[in-house]
Amino acid sequence: MRVAILSARTGWHTDELCRALAERGHTGRVLPYEGLVARLGGRGIAGGLSSDHTALLEADAVLARIIPNGSLEQIIYRVDALHWIEARGVPVMNSPRAIERSVDKFYTTALLQEAGLPTPETVVCESAADAVAAVRAMGDAIVKPIFGSMGHGMVRVSDPDVAERIMRSLEQVRAVFYVQKAVDHGGRDLRVLIVGGQVLAAIERWSPEGEWRTNVSRGGSARPFELSAAWGDLAVRAAAAVGADYAGVDLLPDGDGGVFVLEVNGIPGWQGLQVATGLDVAGAIVACLEVRLRTDKPAGELRA
Repeated sequence: MRVAILSARTGWHTDELCRALAERGHTGRVLPYEGLVARLGGRGIAGGLSSDHTALLEADAVLARIIPNGSLEQIIYRVDALHWIEARGVPVMNSPRAIERSVDKFYTTALLQEAGLPTPETVVCESAADAVAAVRAMGDAIVKPIFGSMGHGMVRVSDPDVAERIMRSLEQVRAVFYVQKAVDHGGRDLRVLIVGGQVLAAIERWSPEGEWRTNVSRGGSARPFELSAAWGDLAVRAAAAVGADYAGVDLLPDGDGGVFVLEVNGIPGWQGLQVATGLDVAGAIVACLEVRLRTDKPAGELRA
């Protein structure tokens, strides 16, 4: 099969996907979202969608990697293009619906709650006064951007006066406030990689000294972790709640033997997990895509 890999840029993850595809007799071609061109309507014009002169609607499948930053119009256009590809019968992994759900922390948390999964106490609002009141009630809270990853833009606050200044500043840029009660996790959390409805691997991440965030991209360390069946089930259910074929699920032990489902990343990075575990993550993702193709009708070949 020929697979289009839509991404912000080439790099380690796209190289790994191309390698895994080639090892299984497939071809991967990395294409930029910024190069998307849709041709619609008119007489005598063959409608279609392409990037770098490559016909996406004729691909066997599309792997959707990182959607680059852009204006609201640009991001909506890129996701709508994924919807159109999928509507034309080309399997997209992860689906645009799963991406929309998982990039939005509010929507993800709401879906996790509806699925009966344990999540930290959270308040989402547009009013700075409501956000400050939430911090006061929680005592120790983390303010997160609705859209964001790798720990960027998160602030931990317990002082109401500091919270007031932070919220007023954010209010000036019309931010939506996502305020979550801080959980005493002892500087550790778990990243679980779900592929095809099963736990592929889990790692335990530790925050560096003087830092409460555990992200490996921010200097955190990682090591393999043997996940219990119960916690693995939580991670599988979390990925299913957003409809992801593969996902990185963050679990946060609460220090009392319990655990919260913190986030679901529908476009996860896996370099840290692969280094820690030695597993071929890209190979597992491609194997999952092959299963999708056996159940979804192929849409032809990718033509330049």
